[in-house]
Amino acid sequence: MHVSKKQFEKWVDEAIDAVPEKFRERIHNLAFFVEDFPAGEQLKKAKLRGRKDILLLGLYEGYHQSKRLDVGLVFPDRITIFKKSMEMICRTEEELKNQIFKTVRHEIAHHFGSDETGAQKAGGGK
Repeated sequence: MHVSKKQFEKWVDEAIDAVPEKFRERIHNLAFFVEDFPAGEQLKKAKLRGRKDILLLGLYEGYHQSKRLDVGLVFPDRITIFKKSMEMICRTEEELKNQIFKTVRHEIAHHFGSDETGAQKAGGGK
């Protein structure tokens, strides 16, 4: 499965827009990125470096809202969505779009302080 980067980014934008307003209005200092695959440093942060059995679909990097201190200007937290990783596990455009929406919700849940179990539920997983 493969779509253009432009189409993929459009679906990421749609997924962000689909987050309920009560959550979107509480998102602060957060930037979204699309990359093909995670960098080595990102795999290390996710404790997945050297693991060949797991594909990282998205990654939240930062300090979630419940632990944030007001210290003035700081670089934004970031959520990266990994295009090629998702394309590798999806067979149709509909499946890919659904995975993007699920992953965006999952990573935003981390921004609000959810652990992996809570983020899994927010993303629509088990």
